[in-house]
Amino acid sequence: QVLLGESGGGLVQAGGSLRLSCAASGRTFSTYGMGWFRQAPGKEREFVAGISWSGSSTTYADSVRGRFTISRDNAKNTVYLQMNSLKPEDTAVYSCAADRNGYYYTKDYEYDDWGQGTQVTISS
Repeated sequence: QVLLGESGGGLVQAGGSLRLSCAASGRTFSTYGMGWFRQAPGKEREFVAGISWSGSSTTYADSVRGRFTISRDNAKNTVYLQMNSLKPEDTAVYSCAADRNGYYYTKDYEYDDWGQGTQVTISS
């Protein structure tokens, strides 16, 4: 099991940027695939971005592709989500998730461990 903790959320104006971090405990972080998900009020949780254990493979939801970038630093046990050109519809609680198989998935039930989430609010 890996423990995950997100940070970096906040309130920004539309068009602004934020960088979310997800810090993980445990010596096996570098073998985990990682994903970012978000959940807006009254909506289902949705996939945002995923990255393989090595960082060599990534994928994005269509709604964020070209604006968001997922990356990881295995030496720091941290995965990042750089969010640019933010829109009010990006407002949500953002959570990171870990998959022990080392890959990423777009379905939340594929992930083994979850963080508590960080609130991102974009004002118009």
